[in-house]
Amino acid sequence: MGMRRDFPRSCDGVEAPRLVVFEVINLKLGKGKPMTEVIREGAVRVGVDLAKRVIQVHAVDAHGRVLTSKALRREQFLPWCARLPQGCMVVMEASSSAHHWCRRLIELGLDARIVSAQLAAPYRQEGHSGKNDANDAAAICEAGGRPRMRFVPVKSVEQQSMLCVHKLREGLKEERTACINRIRGLLAEFGLVFPQSPEALRTALPDALEDASNELGTLARLTLQRAALHWHELDEHIAWCTERIAEHQRNNADVRRASELIGIGPITASAAVATVGDFKQFNSGSQFGAWVGLVPRQHSSGGKSKLGGITKHGQTYLRTLMIQAAKSAVMTAHRRNDRISRWVLALRERSGWQKAVVALANKNARILWAVMTRGDRFDAHHLSVKPI
Repeated sequence: MGMRRDFPRSCDGVEAPRLVVFEVINLKLGKGKPMTEVIREGAVRVGVDLAKRVIQVHAVDAHGRVLTSKALRREQFLPWCARLPQGCMVVMEASSSAHHWCRRLIELGLDARIVSAQLAAPYRQEGHSGKNDANDAAAICEAGGRPRMRFVPVKSVEQQSMLCVHKLREGLKEERTACINRIRGLLAEFGLVFPQSPEALRTALPDALEDASNELGTLARLTLQRAALHWHELDEHIAWCTERIAEHQRNNADVRRASELIGIGPITASAAVATVGDFKQFNSGSQFGAWVGLVPRQHSSGGKSKLGGITKHGQTYLRTLMIQAAKSAVMTAHRRNDRISRWVLALRERSGWQKAVVALANKNARILWAVMTRGDRFDAHHLSVKPI
């Protein structure tokens, strides 16, 4: 940007100067360097708002002065970042492609970081009514400069590949449930109703299709056969995903250690290791439990503590798996005689089923952090000692 002095005519004949801001395109500064290079050399932090085709960048210098704010096409982003000084912080909002871009920028020698959207939104000066790409990039840049900002660790290709298996498996489970409900609905239109379990429907469906005494027409029978084949294909796809998760457990020592916890099986252990990666990024087990969203939300004031339900922050899939794992552990706690099982049984009698399940899930999160950070094996009879 530059300034130009214009001298417009005034009504009384006196010409008063005024300043007009204009864009410098080919201005040369220093030793033949264009203005764009000077701006990039002075940048210490860049906020990036990612999108599919257009990427907005917002760069500031060491004093917080805005150097540039512009939109780049997707193919222009990496060449533009390659001209930034080594070690420049590039902050972007957590999104589907954020980890990919961070890995590419780290290869260029830049300090690439990811910030959660809920932590960057309060720094948008225009508030909720001024949301656009430029304002979002400026808010992300401002959030990245906060000394106590919590960043999202960059996932490796291996972590994201394993999470692809988990996401596909969850999607296939939803499709299978929809397929089963669709078959039941079609059968009910012809007066055929079967017990609710999938196994009962799987057993009764072939006989219903072969029974000539019911009202099913020829086209309806062919349609239901197609639906049954689709159900079978979904089962095969889910079995393939489950086998990949079991293979992850066999080949990864961290997953094997995590699966030793009471109520945590191969699926939960694999998801935890693939999602978190390095558990040492958390200072304590309670911080990890809060990150998963298993701690009570607070609305305390004036020295009075008021706790509510769990916050449900963090990764929904991992929290769901840990609660489901805790449910199975609470249901079978009467069969075991370890300290945790006796504790959860007493808690169930005192506070009820749901609170016991969530409390055990939170305890498992803390134990999981301790096991993964210290490298120890899980001991159900371990007696923890509070440090002095």
